Amino acid sequence: MKARWTFLLAVLMLFAACSRKQQHTFTNDLLLPMTPIKDQGKSELCWAYAMLATIETEHLVRGDSVNLSPVYIGRMMERENKRAMGQTLLNMIQQYGIVPYDVLPDDATDDLPTPKWVFMLGARYTPWEFAHSVCAPDEYLSLTCFPDSPYYKKMIVPVPDNWEKNTLLNLPIDTLRTHVDRALRHRHPVCWESRGHAMCIVGMAHDENGRPYYIMKNSWGPKGPHDGLVYMSVRKMWKDMIAIYMTRDAYEASWTSVP
Repeated sequence: MKARWTFLLAVLMLFAACSRKQQHTFTNDLLLPMTPIKDQGKSELCWAYAMLATIETEHLVRGDSVNLSPVYIGRMMERENKRAMGQTLLNMIQQYGIVPYDVLPDDATDDLPTPKWVFMLGARYTPWEFAHSVCAPDEYLSLTCFPDSPYYKKMIVPVPDNWEKNTLLNLPIDTLRTHVDRALRHRHPVCWESRGHAMCIVGMAHDENGRPYYIMKNSWGPKGPHDGLVYMSVRKMWKDMIAIYMTRDAYEASWTSVP
């Protein structure tokens, strides 16, 4: 995927620049629980990996455990053969359902059949029924910031990945940042999307100079200096942001501070 390698090159250049100067030392201020880092391989499914990672961490925080299969979404997407956005994942699991990761993992070969049933706790579900048990319709909000469009109204984000013409709520950047930071502090993950890549925000940190960072769960396997996590500066995250996804509970979280 061209966008993936462009993003990877940018990350490598960033690491190279840091190595010439100094390696930052990060202190985690907040790190949410997460399922193991997955690997999208050569697929263009970063949007599916990021959105499913968000759903998984949301369940872990609630005391539930789900690990979901992006490969299943990839097989359903073969009918479309297009890149997409986080909202596409939400749309697809409502249409096609979802299955657990262990029955269709990242390394699933083509001869491994797509499951028609999901068996859990002695019960049998269709993938569609299982999907509704892990992500209710309209559970997640899709948010963006385009200053040239009216705020507090929904808009079609004008990027090629939004071929479905999904509408996102347009918010001022300061308001959107407040919602994201508050969601994280209330232990809600957030799905982040740029023009080239998507990841799940699972925490907040700062470096040795006190500069703030978001901790991203990536989908390129447990590699790199942080075993698959990416520490992205707050400035870069908001500069590159195209879309944000969070639960309604995260969006409506109390304004009171969390210890």
